[in-house]
Amino acid sequence: MAASPSTARVINDRLALRLLQDEGPLTATQLKTLTGLSRPTVADLVERLRDSGLVHVVGEAGAERRGPNAKLYGLVAGRAHLAALDVRTRSVSVAVADLLGTTLAEASAPVGDDRGTGPAVEKAVALLERTLGEAGVEAPHSVAVGAPGLIEPVTGELRDSTGLPAWHRRLVAVLQERLPARVLVENETNLAALAEFREGAARDREDFVLLWLGQGVGAAVVLDGRLRRGASGGAGEIGFLPVPGTTGLPSATGCDGGFHELACTAAVEALAREHGLAPGDHAAALASGHEPFLDAVARRLAVGAAAVASVLDPGCVVLGGETGHSGGAALAARVEAELAALSPLRTEVRATAFGDAAVLRGALLTARDAAQEDLFP
Repeated sequence: MAASPSTARVINDRLALRLLQDEGPLTATQLKTLTGLSRPTVADLVERLRDSGLVHVVGEAGAERRGPNAKLYGLVAGRAHLAALDVRTRSVSVAVADLLGTTLAEASAPVGDDRGTGPAVEKAVALLERTLGEAGVEAPHSVAVGAPGLIEPVTGELRDSTGLPAWHRRLVAVLQERLPARVLVENETNLAALAEFREGAARDREDFVLLWLGQGVGAAVVLDGRLRRGASGGAGEIGFLPVPGTTGLPSATGCDGGFHELACTAAVEALAREHGLAPGDHAAALASGHEPFLDAVARRLAVGAAAVASVLDPGCVVLGGETGHSGGAALAARVEAELAALSPLRTEVRATAFGDAAVLRGALLTARDAAQEDLFP
């Protein structure tokens, strides 16, 4: 069935807006070529988008092509603003961006273990408010929060998880109460995977798994170009994966004995001490290519990666978090070699393109998607 004129206009407008988002400023002629629409149709949609305040003239394509079609049209970056929060156990980071995703201001602050739920939440909210002020933004259109733990698939709420701070859940509620904005919450590892998928190490992949290797250990699963959360939001809880080389088995209330025991930051630090490295030197040793230490870390990571490859066959594993970022390509190459000896399934291993910044970048992308969903006709 052919689309009605109004439906066709909506489809054409969305297509043009996505092209302007992905390709940057374009002339009417370029929009005509990329969309396959007629010149009059493109002229009409450009006029509609200009009237709606979503598109404006940002320049000209060149003196040799002066005229109506030489005007460069781009999205109005200030049409909406976004905020992102990366909430960790002992800290919070904030970024504010425009509709194009350009970061306008960033800030971070520690939130100590001795702070109660109320003071911790107020400190996080105050940090967001200061950062919005520095960016010259009165109120963001959309706010995305990345936090450790499980997200309830139906409600989108952060679940009460043993061992995670209660102020994380309270923070989301306070933001929803105080801000005239759409507030979304997502697991931190899933957000990191989104950043790698859209702009980072997995841009050319439709299937991959991100291993998050930091204070906590987790994974994000992307198959057929879609993030897979699982029936209860727990897909990728690889820290609980039973593996050889640990002191026992994990339980429903703790991941000691699981892959977490081999791959978390504390475990990597202990392994560094076994190799004669001073406390706190593990990241520098990974970055500098300390070969015996790199080999030992790679053997541990390959155990978890092999389990992932055996079940999901993603074809690509991205090493994220502090360890993945510090080890870089050298660690990734070693994990790939170890993995090839453990699994018959060919699996490429890549280093993160963002490191810890992936969570905040993924949160900004999520907030941008939400804003564009509302604003784009």
